[in-house]
Amino acid sequence: MKQPVTSGVVVTGGASGIGRACAEYLAEAGRPVAVWDLNGEGARQVAESLGVPAIGLEVDVADEAALQAAVDATREVLPSIGGLVHSAGMVDPSPIGMIDWGRWQRLLDVNLTAHARIVQLLLPDLIAATPGSAVVGISSIEGIIGHGAIPSYCASKAGLIGLTRSLADALGPKGIRANAVCPGYIRTPMMPSSPEMDARNAAAAVLARMGDPEDIAGVVRFLLSADAAFVTGQAVVADGGVTAVDAPTPLG
Repeated sequence: MKQPVTSGVVVTGGASGIGRACAEYLAEAGRPVAVWDLNGEGARQVAESLGVPAIGLEVDVADEAALQAAVDATREVLPSIGGLVHSAGMVDPSPIGMIDWGRWQRLLDVNLTAHARIVQLLLPDLIAATPGSAVVGISSIEGIIGHGAIPSYCASKAGLIGLTRSLADALGPKGIRANAVCPGYIRTPMMPSSPEMDARNAAAAVLARMGDPEDIAGVVRFLLSADAAFVTGQAVVADGGVTAVDAPTPLG
């Protein structure tokens, strides 16, 4: 039987939605957790509820100096850091012809660039925590099928898949795995919601329902576990079957 991985995990966007569910699921597996979020009070509340060594920090993942400070603070609390879940994200519904390039850059910084920056900052920790070190980026089915209303989001999530494959190639020889998860329509604070929209999104899935954050957290926990020791460079789709059919219903 494989020994469980016990090193700590940094979870960005950990105060709510998928990030919070990931922090809770990892804590259930006995993993120490650093909860990073722009909502510092929410991050601290989640960290205090986990029942494992944990820290909650207010972090703007688009701010390079803030990331370094968060890494330093995390190292003081977690006994080791052998994992990362980059769940922090934003969406900007601005189609071509209406794009604000400042918001475009901000979105790319949060959704995509931050993942590379954090991996680079944590690289000495990830190497020291091998075997078992792994990183997971939360991508989206919108990085696979596209959506005309949110080009910046689609570009960032497709880029995250490409980044994941590059990280897998570069870090694999060091014993570090890199994967992405592509959620479908998940009930989170970032997901637009109305009875009509929820019904359309549920109907797009062959399982005939929208997903919950826990549906994604279970996949993330697996990818960070010893059970996934031979899984790297993958974009794992968890969408209830939306992309398994010919014509998925558009979001919203």
